[in-house]
Amino acid sequence: MNLFDLSGSGIDKEKFDTLLSKDNVTIERIISHGQSTPEGEWYDQTWDEWVIVIEGKAGLLFFGEEDVITLNKGDSIFLPAHQKHRVEWTDLQEPTIWLAVHIRSETNT
Repeated sequence: MNLFDLSGSGIDKEKFDTLLSKDNVTIERIISHGQSTPEGEWYDQTWDEWVIVIEGKAGLLFFGEEDVITLNKGDSIFLPAHQKHRVEWTDLQEPTIWLAVHIRSETNT
């Protein structure tokens, strides 16, 4: 698979592709087209996650914080298990391609 191949993605919803899933690690490609987390909702995952923006840009907000973190092409961030967060926005001008590494362990389940 080519990380930049946008076939099968559309502006109406995000596309999620599992690239690798082995033992306690899953690597996923996400393609966003202006999507954001629905108002009032927060991700509260039971696993650690590291994400990098491969193309485009996005805004991420942590629960209890006021400032949105802007992730540009090449920027990455680590999200520990139970770090409540939401995607405030993704680029409206071009697709945002994320690479997400989900790490499950016995201490964060």
